[in-house]
Amino acid sequence: MIDLPVTNRRPLAQLVVCQGCCCGRTDRGRPEVPVGRLKDVWKGEKLNRSVQLTVSGCLGPCDLANVALVITPGGNNWFGGLAGDAVYEALIAWARECHHTGRVAPLSAGFDGLRFERFGASEEGEVG
Repeated sequence: MIDLPVTNRRPLAQLVVCQGCCCGRTDRGRPEVPVGRLKDVWKGEKLNRSVQLTVSGCLGPCDLANVALVITPGGNNWFGGLAGDAVYEALIAWARECHHTGRVAPLSAGFDGLRFERFGASEEGEVG
């Protein structure tokens, strides 16, 4: 067995928000991704200690822009079609709850309709 290094920094979760080739591109008719607002809240409230915020380049599923990925010890949760202040405020509320309770909180039911499978198996059972 290989001994892998362990980081001293252990957030509860990570929120990856795409701001790549399509996501947030209002010049291409896509809804805005409020990156400035997210960064301000995370920095001002020190949420990175509990939920790390990462603004990334293209995450890939451009047909579902705007895309976000929530990474927790329980797995990866992909969300697409994020639009409007209410969605991003709900992500902020989720991060705040994680931060204040010291545990990974469930995302609100409003995200259920935005969830998608990033890497699914084909009908033959092969990874596609």
